[in-house]
Amino acid sequence: MELGAGTVVLIAITLFAAFVNGALGYGFSSLTVPVALLFHSNRILNPALVLVEVFINLYVLFLNRSAIPAVWRRVAPILIGLAPGIALGSYLIASLHPAWLKFGTYALLLPLILVQAAGLRRPIRAEKLFGVPFGAGLGFLYSVTTISGPPLAVLFNNQGLVKKDFRAGLALIRVAESVLTAVAYWHLGLYVAESQSIFWAIRRLDAETFRRVCMSFDVWIVGFGLSRVLLELDLAQGAAAYGPMLAAGLLDLYLLVLYFNKYVYLRQNRSAAG
Repeated sequence: MELGAGTVVLIAITLFAAFVNGALGYGFSSLTVPVALLFHSNRILNPALVLVEVFINLYVLFLNRSAIPAVWRRVAPILIGLAPGIALGSYLIASLHPAWLKFGTYALLLPLILVQAAGLRRPIRAEKLFGVPFGAGLGFLYSVTTISGPPLAVLFNNQGLVKKDFRAGLALIRVAESVLTAVAYWHLGLYVAESQSIFWAIRRLDAETFRRVCMSFDVWIVGFGLSRVLLELDLAQGAAAYGPMLAAGLLDLYLLVLYFNKYVYLRQNRSAAG
């Protein structure tokens, strides 16, 4: 069977995203979706990615199973809140025009990626009270975009989860959201032939630096995708439509310079101390 350009690109980015997900515990959809949406609609793409993520997330959960007892109580409120958000988001996927879904996806992702890239830290004291509404919002975001890693990473970093607990907590939530979303998509009849065809197609580097470079990549892809959809919906014309991409890119470059200046400074201090 002859593969189109979109499928070839999707295969390449999926392989790279799977590597990132294995290294960090998340990142598969965060890298795959912004690129793949340039070639496919959410309605076609999401069901395929959700099925892939069910298996990836189960594997990550198995690898980090020893940390589950330490984190499951902390993530339980988030798990409770997932279902209503997933139900609403899945309904929108089945109902809205594909171009508006793309616009909403890019518009939601861009601020989330920039917040994560900025490395903001603000611990939440009322963690249990916050968990249920956060879970509902997360379920909605995931069912519409198949992405939940950036907000989860920001939350878990804020709350000071250590690496093993961080990965186990992520895996618990992402197994639940991917399974629930897969069931919701099935009930809504979203598993069409094109989604199934996408489904089959589908450390040593410092983890924080790798994460930061991946977020930078996402900023430019999401900014470009948002600009393309602005043109498609006639919300902007000509060069003005690429303003969001340029603004996001300049902000990301500034954040990237800040990060690497800090990184070099810390490495020099460690070398001097050694």
